[in-house]
Amino acid sequence: MTEVHQQTKVQYGDVFLSQQQVYEWSMKFRNGVTSVADAPHPGHAHTVVTPESNAAVEALVMENCRVSVDEIAKLLNMNHGSAHHVIHDGLQFHKVSARWVPWQLTPELKR
Repeated sequence: MTEVHQQTKVQYGDVFLSQQQVYEWSMKFRNGVTSVADAPHPGHAHTVVTPESNAAVEALVMENCRVSVDEIAKLLNMNHGSAHHVIHDGLQFHKVSARWVPWQLTPELKR
């Protein structure tokens, strides 16, 4: 491993990987790993932000413009971050005087 590290360090300079990282990668390749790309990580897939969830959040906000992000998350069985993402990024609603309003107000909403 040290020889491999020294040879590649000569070629790439100080910006190359540490000797420990070269050792770990060498061991992985010996054990049959053929890619250094990140493997998919276990966990929840981001499936909460869908057109259906956007429509459900929009319906809740239009029904009660004073609803909170936590209430929306609880009613739709999603976490706070997902509800916040749908409201702010998906629907582009923002709080104004404790009410959710669209970012771009139409003439009907300005009344």
